[in-house]
Amino acid sequence: MLYSYLLTRSEFQLQQAPDGRSRDNQYAYKTYLNILLLVMELSGYRVDNSRRRNPLESLGEANMISGNKLAQALASNIDIREVIAKGETGIEAFDDTLLRLYSLIIKSAVYTDYRKKKRHDLEEDVQFWTVVINTVIAPNQMILDAARQDETFTLAGFQKGVDMAVKTLREYQDAQTSYARARKSLDESLEKAYELYHALLILPVFITDMENERIEAAKTKYCPTDNELNPNMRFVENAFVDAIRHNPDMEEYLKKHPFSWETDYYMLKELLDKIKASEAYKDYMAADSTDFTTDCELWRTLLKNVVFPSDALAEAMEGRSVYWNDDLAIMGTFVLKSIKHFAASKSHDTALLPMYKDDEDAKFGPELFMNAIKERETYRSYIDKFINDSSWDPERLAFMDIVILTTAITELLNFPAIPMAVTMNEYVEIANYYSTNRSGQFINGVLFSVASYLKEEGKLLK
Repeated sequence: MLYSYLLTRSEFQLQQAPDGRSRDNQYAYKTYLNILLLVMELSGYRVDNSRRRNPLESLGEANMISGNKLAQALASNIDIREVIAKGETGIEAFDDTLLRLYSLIIKSAVYTDYRKKKRHDLEEDVQFWTVVINTVIAPNQMILDAARQDETFTLAGFQKGVDMAVKTLREYQDAQTSYARARKSLDESLEKAYELYHALLILPVFITDMENERIEAAKTKYCPTDNELNPNMRFVENAFVDAIRHNPDMEEYLKKHPFSWETDYYMLKELLDKIKASEAYKDYMAADSTDFTTDCELWRTLLKNVVFPSDALAEAMEGRSVYWNDDLAIMGTFVLKSIKHFAASKSHDTALLPMYKDDEDAKFGPELFMNAIKERETYRSYIDKFINDSSWDPERLAFMDIVILTTAITELLNFPAIPMAVTMNEYVEIANYYSTNRSGQFINGVLFSVASYLKEEGKLLK
């Protein structure tokens, strides 16, 4: 999720002043800043450090466009604060227009539509203000007259500044919307991973049912053999399969999240054929006797060595969820662990693994994601500090390596209960799995250097 978010994000930030001394460009940038400040003033904010009052302050809570999320976001932005602190934009030239401009806005059709909803999200606020800027503010003659008081005014520069302001607001909307989508996708991916855990645990039931159907069909052949009439039922009567089929936790989960492998006929057929050709199956069927532990161990071996590595399973999972193939390694481990629990307890009522161990575990993923995004620039500076340009060109590094390092540093600094060695080893393994052949070595070296530096600086106390 973090890789996808960072790869596609559209970062909000004030545009830089244009290069060169073109009069149009210079005035465009001044207009650009003033449009953003006008949005804040029309929303009731004071936008300079002098004693000058915002003419709309007299409206107080009667200001019908105060409190909108876009103005709040602009007011809290550090770059906007720096602009206000410098006080060099000439925003005071628009003082006489504010009350009339406010009146035009609240009488506009776009405001009529806007006020129909009592609560608005950031996306709706951005949409509202971009329309207002383009249809109410920019074409207004009194705004143009006020702008012309500046001796550097150009009409081309004014229009360019308006376009820059709209672009900045839309980019901010894109960044926030992208973050919300990424957070939603993170939650969905965790839920899908838990679904995969149950899907893999229930898979032996569907494979066994297919074999049972084969056996019953063979009995109805025109000339069945003795073996077909009196088959070895050990595999289809496997006690572990019966335990999973009637497990209370599994039944409860499937009531809320119905799932079936029945539509994946060819996958089930291929897996069943491979299972019956395996040495584990042949030894199991030839054994003098079996018990519950033996039945559990059979499926633990079959899943690990036959089912999980199967291309047929990979293809079926890909059709089910975009997340599942990446999750197979981890969820497969949890499934094998659960089978061990069944073998140890020898009970149908063995508890399945919960989605989260506790509340702290449930918060881990979202907090890791949020902190990685919030501090990514700082953490990237730590990474760049320890990249040897002669061996590692920062511009040619695999982007996945940067994402892995950023996440690892986030975990080191924000989750003190996790031992440093655990974090280091875990992210080296992640790099080996998701990135290039050299990534594990690279991640290990840079992460060790960053951790040592952070300890020296007193920022890492593990």
